[in-house]
Amino acid sequence: MDARERELEGYERQFRRAGLPLLIEGFSAREDVFNRAFPLLALVLLGELLAALDVDWSPLANLGALAAALALALAAVALANRARGRRALAIPERIGLWELAVFVLLPALVQGIFHGGWGLATVAFNLLLLALVALGYGFGVGAIVVWAARRLGGQLQRSLLLLARAIPLLLIFALVLFVNTEMWNVFADRRTATLVATGLLLALVATAFLVARLPKEVAALVASAGAGDEPLAPLTRLQRLNVGLVLLISHGLQIVVVTLAIGAFFVAFGMIVIDRSVMEAWTGDGGDALLATTVLDVPLLLTWELLRVAGAIAALSGLYYAIAVLTDGAYREEFLDEVTDQMRATFAARADYLRLRAGVSGAVAVGDAGVRPRAPDRAS
Repeated sequence: MDARERELEGYERQFRRAGLPLLIEGFSAREDVFNRAFPLLALVLLGELLAALDVDWSPLANLGALAAALALALAAVALANRARGRRALAIPERIGLWELAVFVLLPALVQGIFHGGWGLATVAFNLLLLALVALGYGFGVGAIVVWAARRLGGQLQRSLLLLARAIPLLLIFALVLFVNTEMWNVFADRRTATLVATGLLLALVATAFLVARLPKEVAALVASAGAGDEPLAPLTRLQRLNVGLVLLISHGLQIVVVTLAIGAFFVAFGMIVIDRSVMEAWTGDGGDALLATTVLDVPLLLTWELLRVAGAIAALSGLYYAIAVLTDGAYREEFLDEVTDQMRATFAARADYLRLRAGVSGAVAVGDAGVRPRAPDRAS
């Protein structure tokens, strides 16, 4: 690897760490997503082939079943390789549709042969795993979370003006709910599964509001970050989606922090003001206590009912906050200023990266908005 190639690798690592792997020119799902996840996928496939075993069978029968499952796996790999024009048992250089089909369907086939059924749960699990791999490796979700978490404190600090306006009204709204008998009647005795489903529904609604705003936010961010003497090289649809995912996760982490803070406040508040007599009047019993103590002559009572109600109010408050940050122009300006500073540096690095690639590949196409080099041959 010469100096230019090392410099290109450095730029590409920078894009991945910023949660923007799709800014890498020539980025391919076959070579840059599923290939990187090949060890994980191979390990999962081998584990699922063990489904051919049965504790009720004899050791010899289990050994035969395992050998048959491995033979099926090798045969499927050989067919996929021959379809690609490779040697039968060659390790795939690219993970495409044939290889992914083997990963999804082979364990279900093994389960059907040895234990009956269609193995639909295995197919669903494998498809979900592939979707998570695509998000994790393709869109750099893990790197985005780390990137956003490192900047979360600064973003919240820059958003104090909105917090000062939104949280007093939010706390009044939440306090009214907290001391409402119907709120305790609805949530105090609910099952955990019901509360989780309620929280997921509210999170889905908040995410839908955020996603609806993403195209406008991405356009504003790209326009702002690309301002300068040199125009910003155009972004593809997938690259814009990658930038939008950075904004979505950054927004989402702030909402999670505010939601957890409000939930913690109401747990502490309820431990002080909601005693057994109040809880019995509201719910019909004294509650299922987790902690009962006295601090500085102040009795404190923590119950499961309190945790359920506080969690429900926190989830409702998080939805309120998500809508507030979307409709407050001052907040968006403060938030985008923070993100734009980071994106401007990334886009400047991308401009240098594209120029360097143009020099390496020697094939350049000039458009109205900048230079877009053709990806060099991967074999080189």
